[in-house]
Amino acid sequence: MGNHAPANGDPSSSPDPLGRQRRNVLFAAVGACLLGLFMIHRAADPTAGLPPLPNSMAAQASPSASTSAAAGRTVPALAVPDARPTRLSIPSIGVNAPFTGLDVDSTGVLNPPPPDNTNLVGWYQGGTVPGNRGPAIVLGHVDTKSARGVFWGLSSVTPGTTVDIARDDGVTASFTVDSVNVFAKDQFPDDRVYGKTPDAQLRLITCGGAYDRKHGDYTANVVVFAHLTGLRES
Repeated sequence: MGNHAPANGDPSSSPDPLGRQRRNVLFAAVGACLLGLFMIHRAADPTAGLPPLPNSMAAQASPSASTSAAAGRTVPALAVPDARPTRLSIPSIGVNAPFTGLDVDSTGVLNPPPPDNTNLVGWYQGGTVPGNRGPAIVLGHVDTKSARGVFWGLSSVTPGTTVDIARDDGVTASFTVDSVNVFAKDQFPDDRVYGKTPDAQLRLITCGGAYDRKHGDYTANVVVFAHLTGLRES
């Protein structure tokens, strides 16, 4: 999972580092964010997590609502395949958090950020680097067993909000929020969230909706959609 993209810097056009089956397992786990608990495999609890990524999307780009919006955007995506994000900043909701890389374990399940750290976000490092072309996936807990999590205020973000991500190559990528959506877990638009994009985009994901005590999980997911609008030296 730690393999870098090819030298052309276009992770979205490189072969999928996960097999189709493993990729489905990965994204089945992405949205399961229990109160301070680990993300779990969708097969273990059919009510938990985001829907798995369709096999067809692992092989080809899927059209999405974000694709047409990319026309007219003037900030080109970066092409540094081995860069890593180091810090996420969303001043409007008081977020200033370091990153940890997220991989899959030997069984194909995504390892989440530590559940006891209230100020840490996770980046799926087998996917797009924030600022490179494609949808970069960033996860954060909405809360833990004892406190609010880093993405507690994510649902209050509004379109036009600035999201900055500093990278270890000395570049800060600035994104502008396009929309904030709450999706019931049985109606999650996986192609819209995970589908390939012609420009650099960002997805911030956490739990939302009501907390279902019977199943020990939230009923929905909050997803922030954003696109690259600026680059500067960190």
